[in-house]
Amino acid sequence: QVQLMQSGGGLVQTGGSLRLSCTASGHTFSSFAMGWFRQTPGKEREFVGAISWSADATYYSDSVKGRFTISRDNAKNTVYLQMNSLSPEDTAVYYCAADYLPWTIKSVPEAYDYWGQGTQVTVSS
Repeated sequence: QVQLMQSGGGLVQTGGSLRLSCTASGHTFSSFAMGWFRQTPGKEREFVGAISWSADATYYSDSVKGRFTISRDNAKNTVYLQMNSLSPEDTAVYYCAADYLPWTIKSVPEAYDYWGQGTQVTVSS
């Protein structure tokens, strides 16, 4: 069983930055591609971005491309989401997710096997 523990998040003004962290335990971290999703009330979970197990590939949604960066440190079993130039439209609960032994990095929630507990990000105008 894999546990994903998220940290970071909170309240920030428009144009500000935040970094989310997600630390895994219970399995070899490098066996997983890692994704980030976000969700607002009444809407489906939205893909933000993902990173391959070796960090040699990343993939972002158009809505965050150029503003958000995903990285990982396999020695620390941790994946990061650096969010810059935040706007109120980025307000959501953010989730990290792990995809076990993937053949490629994916953008659909159904492809992911394990999920973090979620963390609120609120961007004030």
